[in-house]
Amino acid sequence: MNENEKDPQEGINEETANNNPTPNPEEGKQEIPETPLVTSTASVLGINPKIAQVKEKVFKAQLEFGNYVIGQDDLLELMLVGIFTNGHILLEGVPGIAKTLTAKVLAKSLSVDFARIQFTPDLMPSDVIGTNIYSLKTSEFEFKKGPIFSNIVLIDEINRAPAKTQAALFEVMEERQITYDGHQYNMEFPFLVMATQNPVEQEGTYNLPEAQLDRFLFKVKLKYPSLDSETQILKRYQGDLGATSLEAIQKVFTANELKEVQDIIKEVKVEDQILKYIAEITNKTRNHGQIYLGASPRASLSMMKAAKALAAIKGRDFVIPEDVQKLANHIYNHRIILSPEAEMEGLEPENVIEEIIRTVEVPR
Repeated sequence: MNENEKDPQEGINEETANNNPTPNPEEGKQEIPETPLVTSTASVLGINPKIAQVKEKVFKAQLEFGNYVIGQDDLLELMLVGIFTNGHILLEGVPGIAKTLTAKVLAKSLSVDFARIQFTPDLMPSDVIGTNIYSLKTSEFEFKKGPIFSNIVLIDEINRAPAKTQAALFEVMEERQITYDGHQYNMEFPFLVMATQNPVEQEGTYNLPEAQLDRFLFKVKLKYPSLDSETQILKRYQGDLGATSLEAIQKVFTANELKEVQDIIKEVKVEDQILKYIAEITNKTRNHGQIYLGASPRASLSMMKAAKALAAIKGRDFVIPEDVQKLANHIYNHRIILSPEAEMEGLEPENVIEEIIRTVEVPR
């Protein structure tokens, strides 16, 4: 089976997942085939055996994911790229489109800890990172870790917390460690932050500064499911509106295997013409009449890392222009600021990025 021949995705939004009884978890569930790769066969076919192993694991993750979530195939792929490259993801979308469920399923399939933090205007930094608690046993203060000390952390409505709390979060995201009261606490591997912001509710929000937005590898604008996808959701749950139990999720990656994947991705080749292609796209954002502030070199570095991970997911040990093109919107849309004239015309960053992709010469 090639990478495009996937079974239909199945799932439900997070509100339904959290508030309703549980149906039979085995009902309609796809079996993950046990098809261990034979290194010699991969070599005979001209496939890098290490890359073949990554593709096989990703395929199993997609099958397992499809037992619980429908209509979010691209989001799963981007989350895996984030995990493989130590990159964080900003999600923009209305409530009820399976953001929380998607993150939970990913955490379960990776056999790692998951935490969800609801950001509110009165949230303090200590509510996120932790604080010192006086211990009656030792008569000393001990550091009690906050919910940020998890492997996959979902931050709901990140733009509702005050700037001080946001700053504490971004420090953890960037440094992957916390310094509190003179002591340093490192985050466990893997560590992925998925933050959401609602494009509809603007009152009571704090805009994220450009420097903080730049900390995210991707900004993904989620849409409503298609008519076919929503119909599949209704068919799947017409007998019982409960959510499939997540306890039955099969583990696909261990922490050690994730580290191995990261090492494999480092070996993915990026030819000079592809590097120049990435640099030209980034440079174009700095010299475009409809862009007030262009992307920094961090965007180019993020694109290179993400494209290498995507190539490995697709079963290749080299990057092609299509990898760059597929990731461009997610890499650049939060790293540029449109000119006032472009905003008055009703343009979105995606419109300008797509125009740049069309005009930059594609390497052959």
